[in-house]
Amino acid sequence: MSALRPHPDRLLPADPAVRAVARRLYDEVADAPILSPHGHVDAGMLLRDDSFPDPATLFVTPDHYVTRLLHANGVPLERLGVRQKRESASPDSRDAWRAFCEHWDDFLATPVRFWIESELHDVFGVDVQPSAATADELFDQLSERLAQPEFRPRALFERFRIEVLATTDDPADDLAAHRALAADPTFTGRVIPTFRPDRYLDPTAPGWAADLDRLAAASGVDCGTHAGFLDALRARRAAFASAGATSTDTGAPDAHCEPLSDADAERIHRAGLAGTATPEQGVAYRRSMLFRLAEMSADDGLVMQLHAGVIRNHHRPTFDAFGPDTGHDLPAPGGFTRALTPILERFGTSETFRIVLFTLDETLFSRDIGPLAGFYPSVYAGAPWWFLDTPAAIARYRAAVTDSAGVAKTSGFIDDTRAFCSIPARHDMSRRADAAWLAGLVTTHQLGEDEAAGIARRLVDDIPRATFRLG
Repeated sequence: MSALRPHPDRLLPADPAVRAVARRLYDEVADAPILSPHGHVDAGMLLRDDSFPDPATLFVTPDHYVTRLLHANGVPLERLGVRQKRESASPDSRDAWRAFCEHWDDFLATPVRFWIESELHDVFGVDVQPSAATADELFDQLSERLAQPEFRPRALFERFRIEVLATTDDPADDLAAHRALAADPTFTGRVIPTFRPDRYLDPTAPGWAADLDRLAAASGVDCGTHAGFLDALRARRAAFASAGATSTDTGAPDAHCEPLSDADAERIHRAGLAGTATPEQGVAYRRSMLFRLAEMSADDGLVMQLHAGVIRNHHRPTFDAFGPDTGHDLPAPGGFTRALTPILERFGTSETFRIVLFTLDETLFSRDIGPLAGFYPSVYAGAPWWFLDTPAAIARYRAAVTDSAGVAKTSGFIDDTRAFCSIPARHDMSRRADAAWLAGLVTTHQLGEDEAAGIARRLVDDIPRATFRLG
């Protein structure tokens, strides 16, 4: 078996002349600080700064990119330590790691393989390929590393050169961890919350009334009426902003956003509290709320991120056993141009409103998102994410969006991860992919190399900083 040694020119072009340019462009940004404006790392982990317990807990269990592909290849989620809704025996972390190593080749040619090879080699100094034969050796080696102070979360945060890390947070969260980190003179990073209101938008969702009670308690505003509910959201947005938030994040099945009249919204709100709202009313209310959230962003300046076109919890038995975010959210076709008309007619040229559009439907990059970002000052083209955050998809995104919108109206890379140690590997992948794309433009004489170097630097700094108002 070959040693684990990621090639220094990985993802760079095969043509020697183009590769030489790409190397120089990559060198411009390889060590630049990381701005991570959208992710799912727990702020409490950095506050507590406890050692990671074992390799499976760090690399396997929290990363749905890993667990979903292992599940697809026959490994039960319970073996991987994915938390079940019902009480169950504690998972065997060594066995979960062994399952991962046994299926290492199932990740060949995937971005997950790229990320984890980079993590193992560059972060932990591992030079042995995972396999059934090496699983226990690697588990012991990594466990020894994780017990050392330099591999605790805060030390890694500094080593990864993370300047800004945005988390994703429920509107009712007290944000105590974020405030404590901001007040801690020994922590020099910036960890900011992101307002994620999805669970409050559909009055037919199970537990909606109880969720409103939690929101009311957090905001101090009665949510028994639709008007009160909107006021509670505004109050919590202000609390998030005071804790450092610069953006919100909304995931929706579609991007339609037709506002209801006040009377219709109150009627459906009452039906939702009574448990009698129909599916059709739920859809109408959710679409109206999307408009109201845009209205709030125009008022308070929090950048609105919209991730539309996802079928959540596709496999009901898995959801019933394990809950959400366990690997079976799947892409769906969608559209933005017609769907967002009410928002863009009202706020598309507003100086305070900003919306970043993300999709899992690649046809929308050239058909909807690029053209919208190429006209509306408020619209930005979100980077490929989730199923699309791959080198090939990044290249397709650049080609599709740049023709219509240029580079400045893109978002910068989004790592969108719960897997803390994969953050630098994911950003490195993006920097290499962009260096390859820019080198192609240089060697076909569409850009000067100095111009390409300037773009490379802007893509990792100025552009995400400006798009997400990071300051």
